[in-house]
Amino acid sequence: MDILKKCREFDLDKSAKEKGIYPFFQALEGTEGTECVMNGRKVIMLGSNNYLGLTFHPKVRAAAQKAIDTFGTSCTGSRLINGTLCIHEELEARLASFMKREAALVFSTGMQTNLGAISCLIGKNDIVVTDKEDHASIVDACRLGYGEVKRFIHGDLEQLERILEKIEPDKGVLVVVDGIFSMGGEIVDLPKLGPLCRKYGARLYVDDAHAVGVLGGGRGTAVHFGQLADVDLTMGTFSKSFASLGGYVVGDHDVINYIKHTARSFIFSASLPASNVMAAMAALDIMEKEPEHIERLWDNAHFMMKSLRELGFNIGKTQSPIIPIIVGDDEKCFYLWKEIYEGGVYTNPVVAPAVPQGMALLRTSYMATHTKDQLKRALSVFEKAGKKIGVI
Repeated sequence: MDILKKCREFDLDKSAKEKGIYPFFQALEGTEGTECVMNGRKVIMLGSNNYLGLTFHPKVRAAAQKAIDTFGTSCTGSRLINGTLCIHEELEARLASFMKREAALVFSTGMQTNLGAISCLIGKNDIVVTDKEDHASIVDACRLGYGEVKRFIHGDLEQLERILEKIEPDKGVLVVVDGIFSMGGEIVDLPKLGPLCRKYGARLYVDDAHAVGVLGGGRGTAVHFGQLADVDLTMGTFSKSFASLGGYVVGDHDVINYIKHTARSFIFSASLPASNVMAAMAALDIMEKEPEHIERLWDNAHFMMKSLRELGFNIGKTQSPIIPIIVGDDEKCFYLWKEIYEGGVYTNPVVAPAVPQGMALLRTSYMATHTKDQLKRALSVFEKAGKKIGVI
């Protein structure tokens, strides 16, 4: 049996391409944040995670450029050996303080943060429990750990409790959830989840990739709900609100020190380049000193939630700047994407396994820097496309 046979038989993309509705790997020829150039024309970007719109902020760009002049383009080694720069440690100290934690550890990507931090904590006598709509990096991290994996229906804390109450007391338990779920935009019910984990002695890890920079003055869900004591570890990424690349985890000093010395994706990866470190540091400065960016983000998010509902779109239970347009059928979703794209607006079509089967959606996300004129133009395109495809 040829192991590569599956590759030659793979055809999931061919049908969509033949119908002219293949939506993935669209190349950007230029970007200004809220608008980008694709196929030679400008489109409004409603598919980015650049929530605070800082990728073109002059302070962020200047910091990255200065870092290259000082430290070069690469660290050429892992943090463990020769890849730790003084600015890595400075950023970690700044993040720990910002997130109101004892310590922080910076990884080279958000994916690597979850892969390393979660997997190294799950030993042979441990159990990890996850929400079924947790990010793929969490799913893969649990597979890498040596413990048992259990899952509960999305947001069903009653089922989670039934799982927890059946676990033997000699087992270590880690519950892992997203702070803001990346497809549906819901915020985790931390006021109920935190006490539930405490009741059964489970530790709680929150992936705040989409919540840092958005909730709690930028500090994420634990601060948003005033429940720092309930969350043992918070993960964040630099590729969204921080306008850079990389990731980090914060928590108690002893826990972070353990991850630092045992997480394989940290120990065996080249460290984050100085330009990314300093871009993230500059974005952190802006979050701390210019809260108006977060305020504008939420103003735009609330405007779009209200407007899309009034037009008749199904946007689910979103509570955040991630607003899905739920279509259901995969092909219908692709056709809606094409109509909206041809109308001058870029969105992200999402189908199974990223969402449950039959729940295909267009994922839209908003920035602090979107203007009301851009959003109103996008709404006009959505309305026309939605009526043509029969979604509204």
